[in-house]
Amino acid sequence: TKDFNSEAVDEQTDQALKNMGEILKAGGCTFDDVIKTTVLLADIKDFATVNGVYAKYFSTDPPARSAFAVRELPLGAKVEIECIAACK
Repeated sequence: TKDFNSEAVDEQTDQALKNMGEILKAGGCTFDDVIKTTVLLADIKDFATVNGVYAKYFSTDPPARSAFAVRELPLGAKVEIECIAACK
């Protein structure tokens, strides 16, 4: 949907990663198959908070990651995360 589960960046991050997990699962992959992520933040000051949630999903051997602050994200989102996965 176009609605966010919360205005809080930690909750938006958690939802984005849950959604990513469902997409990975539909493609026969898991978080272990992710080789690269890109994190876009509406406010770089939220990096530590986002990183804390991110670490719960990529707790061991995390993939390569780029993180950028952007002027704004679609629909007023606070975080956007994309990934590249190599399914086995």
